[in-house]
Amino acid sequence: MDQKILNKIKTPKALSKVVSKLKEKGKVVVHCHGVYDLVHLGHIRHFGLAKAEGDVLVVSITRDKFVRKGPGRPIFNEHLRAETLASLAMVDYVSIVDHPTAVEFIKTVKPSVYVKGSEYRAKDKDVTGKIYDEEDAVTSVGGRLAFTDDITFSSSKIINNVLDVFPPRTQKYLKAIGKRYPIEKIQSAIDGLKDLKVLVIGDAIVDEYHYCQPMGKSSKGEVLVNRYHSEESFAGGALATANNVASVCERVDLLTVLGKDNTYQSFIEDHLSPNIRPIFIERSLSSTTVKRRYVSKGTNRKLFEICYMEDCFIQKREESKVLTQLKKKIGQYDVVIVSDFGHGLMTPRIIDFICEKAKYLAINVQTNGANAGFNIVTKYPRANCVCVDEMELRFAAQDKFGDVRGLSKQIYQEIGCDHIIATRGPYGSLCYSKEHGYHETPAFSNNVVDAIGAGDAFFAFVAPCFVAGMPPELVSFIGNAVGSLAVQIVCNRQPVDSVNLIKFIMRLLK
Repeated sequence: MDQKILNKIKTPKALSKVVSKLKEKGKVVVHCHGVYDLVHLGHIRHFGLAKAEGDVLVVSITRDKFVRKGPGRPIFNEHLRAETLASLAMVDYVSIVDHPTAVEFIKTVKPSVYVKGSEYRAKDKDVTGKIYDEEDAVTSVGGRLAFTDDITFSSSKIINNVLDVFPPRTQKYLKAIGKRYPIEKIQSAIDGLKDLKVLVIGDAIVDEYHYCQPMGKSSKGEVLVNRYHSEESFAGGALATANNVASVCERVDLLTVLGKDNTYQSFIEDHLSPNIRPIFIERSLSSTTVKRRYVSKGTNRKLFEICYMEDCFIQKREESKVLTQLKKKIGQYDVVIVSDFGHGLMTPRIIDFICEKAKYLAINVQTNGANAGFNIVTKYPRANCVCVDEMELRFAAQDKFGDVRGLSKQIYQEIGCDHIIATRGPYGSLCYSKEHGYHETPAFSNNVVDAIGAGDAFFAFVAPCFVAGMPPELVSFIGNAVGSLAVQIVCNRQPVDSVNLIKFIMRLLK
């Protein structure tokens, strides 16, 4: 890199000293912030108009890890983006911001003017709401907020249409969806989910990742030796489902069982969204289910798993306590969402009661190492919405090689549900209902960081969407967008945020 360009790129701390000296000399320092993944004419003209507000132009960019534009973004890493901007004659300084917004940078550097594009002039249209925080930040340091007025371009639209981010089939699908469902309509539909009253019931799981680095084969046996690096714990199972539902629904109750020994209750409470009201039933002679995975650091590949769990139904006394809670509350909810991992909570009596009494019932019955072939969705005599992955669908139909369409219809008819939706990994999802027929939706991400938890997130958004009466093709589209974001998140480190979802959908449909 040319030294002159390199000298323009500074850390926020170093730049704050430079800006302070410039202001002492009477210079007006102007600041622009963004991702600037693909610099185009709109950016150039924006920078030119911004610099006209003062004497010195500072441009800050969002660090890669904080970019929330969806899978595969940014196209160019933070160093290349910084170099590109520093190459522009009108840009005096560039800095990489180690925060998701410009707020901290503004408070550190203290620009005289903070400039945004004309699309931010109507502040209430900013789906993130961050423009208000940024205005408060620049005002607090004695500066002001300004807007440029000029022709605008979309980096995302250029990337989607020119750089072949998606295969032709997916591009054709997105254009068709975009014509039928304007982004304002989708955002309004998702916002409308907030008033639903939701009960999530299912198995609580604490997921542990123990990161390690391979060292080589043991000299004393056929054993691969790994060096311990670090560990991390996540709220999984029905806890993860509830956290994702709570991203779009304001009132979420969670009913689950925790072990009397090694309860993990404090950890779980600390990792539940604040709008979740948990109802914990104590499971005697048991610990809370823990799934400990040994993970290769860097590649995120799972090497080995140990489960700490009771592989049996909860006792009759505990079952009665669950049923007592359900009898008191089940009529209050618009939807009951069942996350059944087959670890003992969902007994035949509890299943029968929920199937009989729930106003709207959405079920996700998962196959895992502890229950393969035994925990199948057809054990539920009734449901409105069924969500499974392709393998779980095949287990339920007892058909390893059959066509997924035929299998979906078979299970749909057997349970008598309103909608069935099967996730298919890189092949997207397939939704079926008698009224609307089949809807196949492509996946929007080929880069998978971690698939664990993605199905829970997909289900957690799809279920409320069906309750709200959204068309199946729109529900499938939203679900696949959620899944594409979820596979970028390690395990259940965080739920899919509704604001990030809207931003991703906006970029998909540009």
